[in-house]
Parts: sequence; C-alpha cells; structure tokens
Amino acid sequence: MNYSSHSFEAVVFDLDGLMFNTEDIYLQVGAEVLRRRNKLFTPELVDAMMGLRPAQAIARMIEWHNLSDTVQQIEAESRAIFTPLLDTQLEPMPGLFPLLDAIESAGIPKAIATSSSRRFAEEVLGRFALIERFTFLLTAEDVNHGKPNPEIYQIAAKRLGVTPTAMFVLEDSQTGLTSAVASGAYAVAVPSTHSARHDFSQAAWIAGGLNDPQIYALLSLPLP
Repeated sequence: MNYSSHSFEAVVFDLDGLMFNTEDIYLQVGAEVLRRRNKLFTPELVDAMMGLRPAQAIARMIEWHNLSDTVQQIEAESRAIFTPLLDTQLEPMPGLFPLLDAIESAGIPKAIATSSSRRFAEEVLGRFALIERFTFLLTAEDVNHGKPNPEIYQIAAKRLGVTPTAMFVLEDSQTGLTSAVASGAYAVAVPSTHSARHDFSQAAWIAGGLNDPQIYALLSLPLP
C-alpha cells in the first residue's frame, strides 16, 4: 500500500523495549525469580513471554517450568525485585525524546498502547514527566484481550478519532506487531537487542531505531 506523507493522523507507541529499556530490567527480574527456584530464564522463554500482559506472561513462565507458585505470588515477588532496579537502570531508548518533540511540534496526536499494567506504566512514564505529553495511555486493564489480539489498537484508533489505516504504530516485539497489523494500522517494527530474533515479516518495514530518518520522512517531520 502506498502511504503519502498526509496519510498518518496519529502515532501510537508501545512502551516496554520501545520507549524504555525495561526489557533489560525484566530479564534481570525473570532470571532472579527463576534462579531462586533453580530454573533458567532461557531466550526461548523470554521470546514466549515478550509482549504479553503481565498475568499472561507470568502464567507462561509458570507453565514453562511447571512451577507450583500462583501468578499473584510471582507478580508480587517480581514487583519487589523490579522497583528498586528502576531507580538505577531505567533509561529512555535512543532517539525517544527528539522524536516526541518533533511529533508535538507537528501537532500530531500521540498515544501509548502497552501490555503492561497501568500502575507500572505510570511509574515509568512519571519518572520522565511523560504522561501528560500523550493524549492517553492504554494498558493491560483497558482491554479484554491482550496483544497479539488487535483490541488495544482498535480502541486506540477509536479514541484518537482516526481510522486504523491512518495510525502509525511503533512496536518492538512480534506479539505487539501482530496486534497492530491485525488492527489495520501501519505498523513499523523497531527491534531491540532482545527482540532481534523475532519474526517481523508482517511489518510495513523495520526501523533501525526511534531515530531512523524514515520515521521522520513518513511523518513529514524535520530531522533533529
């Protein structure tokens, strides 16, 4: 499909691994949770969990290793490990702030659609005063069906008042990309080091990062 520079009326960002290096921290948390149980957080398990809502991801971990813990127990333990790490390790992904500045200067509405919980997403975004810079934040609690189901991006399009085809979506995982593509959005893959193995063949194209000049070109934004 040929998209002109005027086709995109809104931009929607995923959060984890795309806007922030939270996947790095998740790896440490998952590894520690499983280390305590003499299990390994393998790359295959990481891939199987990435992009899912927290409860779904933890359930996948429990099933994968046949753990006796409940989802609630693992979730509470993970949160206790995770929160202190945010203080020392949380960082924006390269190119995030210049891209946000350029989108805002162009007057293009933008939103976030994440599989994370609202509590977590607001904690991360709040540390960088980003919540108020987005039209809205959609989280795990806002949908009945998490990614790869397209529901979250369908809701995003409706709330933004645009057709899905006029929505420019940035995703870093195969699960998230599948969700965006299924909604009808123009979905761009922005792989991180943790999702480089994922299948992004559905993507409109694969960006080299949030600072990729083609993102700016398609949105008719001046390069920073």
